[in-house]
Amino acid sequence: MKDTNLLKKLSSRLDELSKLPKLDDKKSIAKIVDQKGFSRRDFMKWAGAMTAMLMLPASFTPVVARAAELSDRLPIIWLHMAECTGCSESLLRTDAPTIDSLIFDYISLEYHETLMAAAGWQAEENLEHAIEKYKNRYILMVEGAIPSGEENFYLTIGAHGQTGEASAKKASENAAAIFAIGTCSAFGGVQAANPNPTNSQPLSKVTNKTVINVPGCPPSEKNIVGTLLHFILYGTLPALDAYNRPKWAYGLRIHDLCERRGHFDAGEFVENFGDEGAKKGYCLYKVGCKGPYTFNNCSKNKFNQHMSWPIQAGHGCIGCSEPDFWDTMGPFEEPVADKLYNTVFGGAGADATADKIGVGILTATAVGIAAHAVISKVKNPQEDEEH
Repeated sequence: MKDTNLLKKLSSRLDELSKLPKLDDKKSIAKIVDQKGFSRRDFMKWAGAMTAMLMLPASFTPVVARAAELSDRLPIIWLHMAECTGCSESLLRTDAPTIDSLIFDYISLEYHETLMAAAGWQAEENLEHAIEKYKNRYILMVEGAIPSGEENFYLTIGAHGQTGEASAKKASENAAAIFAIGTCSAFGGVQAANPNPTNSQPLSKVTNKTVINVPGCPPSEKNIVGTLLHFILYGTLPALDAYNRPKWAYGLRIHDLCERRGHFDAGEFVENFGDEGAKKGYCLYKVGCKGPYTFNNCSKNKFNQHMSWPIQAGHGCIGCSEPDFWDTMGPFEEPVADKLYNTVFGGAGADATADKIGVGILTATAVGIAAHAVISKVKNPQEDEEH
């Protein structure tokens, strides 16, 4: 009964969206996907995967597929702040476009500095026009940290010489939903790393409206598109953890979903890059993997057309979807336990659930993992002999 009621609710929401004008009457997302060589079966398989990611029953797959087909009905304004454009690049620059990236290419992007042809005064006018025309209807996506306060002049942009902080505040005022795309926008990223000379701040610090954080450096394209689809389906914000990340994407640690977790439990660790343990795919904790402290679904989504991800490629997770990771997770090839007293920043331990405390790196947790690594020497003395 509960699923039936939810299905009716989502279907009703999509019925309302279907009444909104399309971006182009001669095109549709279904046609675009077909033109790029994806069959209807491929599209429905993708929709099924997205349904599972959004923690919906498999029977909701047709509804999620319909939501994707209606994603061109909601206008999107995408702002670039202090960043490297890597989040956009990872989503758009691909030699084999995925259905996720095709949908993103086709949605009603009213303003995106990387993609649009307009420049100077025309670009400024396009942004102002989009904000006014779609007032209280558009979705705002912001990529990059925001120099704030007395240092906001570090990001002075556009023909009017407006600061990034002013642009972000103005665009946030009348947005139907606000997404911080990437770790820089969500938490400040490298721009906000100590000593933070530009006083870069996350988007949530410059607006009093709720911001959905989609962190990662860069985030998975599925996490970006999935967050958009959730809003299309529900018209409301998803369940969020303590850092305003969608639980469906950031509810579990890298450590929980890692393909090398069995080696961790067995006490089998890579001691040095290139050693026998590395060749056998052992756990990377001792060479700096921050998977036990990082909430994300990288192992499920992967990167480069879903081909691989850092741990599969042989390097540990660097914790890029966590707040202040540049300051708290480095050096990236050393275990957290080796520098306990420089990394503690509150919380009740990384083993607690994300919705309660996030990723606080507390001494007890780090010591526990470090002890596990030491015990592996006792359990696997033969490895010393091999080295």
